[in-house]
Amino acid sequence: MNLIDLNHTVAVVTGGSSGIGLATVELLLQSGAAVAFCGRDEKRLRDAEAKLRAQFPDARLFAASCNVLDAADMQRFAESSERELGAASILVNNAGQGRVSTFADTEDSAWTEELRLKFFSVIYPTRAFLPQLQRQQSPAIVCVNSLLASQPEPHMVATSAARAGIKNLVLSMATEFAPTGVRVNGILVGLIESGQWRRRFEARENRALDWTAWTGELAARKHIPLGRLGLPQEAARAIFFLATPLSSYTTGSHIDVSGGLSRHA
Repeated sequence: MNLIDLNHTVAVVTGGSSGIGLATVELLLQSGAAVAFCGRDEKRLRDAEAKLRAQFPDARLFAASCNVLDAADMQRFAESSERELGAASILVNNAGQGRVSTFADTEDSAWTEELRLKFFSVIYPTRAFLPQLQRQQSPAIVCVNSLLASQPEPHMVATSAARAGIKNLVLSMATEFAPTGVRVNGILVGLIESGQWRRRFEARENRALDWTAWTGELAARKHIPLGRLGLPQEAARAIFFLATPLSSYTTGSHIDVSGGLSRHA
């Protein structure tokens, strides 16, 4: 997807060692950007780094193990990234999984943990990289969010509430940062192929079903009009659009990447 030349651009992706994050790193490198990415799992991070260096031997790449919920850790990552690659003009906030729970069985500690994860995985990286972004000509922040932000599920009450808050946070940051030229947008993903879905597939009861048939049945149960799960690369393309000057007149917006699952205009 070489729609734009990013040879003089530095991008940062949190949670970049797998799934949507890794697909985003690949797409940015493919377009010539220098990319810094982080993750908590050291082995997965280094495996991803090795794969990327083999795939893009001439790329400017920086990988660091860090915790997005640790403000000091994120600040160190921002400083190290700038030393290695230069000041960032793209920040992709991509971290956090869903919590399955209803209102009745979500304890206070679970509420606190879930809200902290969703909010501060955006707040701390944004706070750390914002001074760099504000020095660039076409800076952008993209937050990876879930369709739950607009279409909550009763079995994921805490995650749905937190995701709605992040959608509002994106709008607030977009308004506040606009005078400095920093655009802020997000994507709302539906069911995307991931390690979690692969593990559920491996534990399936009907062993006669292959991956395509199993995910097809899942899509039918979930009433996904396109009849399948999304690919990480499909979410990455939406992120790429919002992160680059391709969307230079767009801020405070969200792109739906759910295969038609959304019931909201």
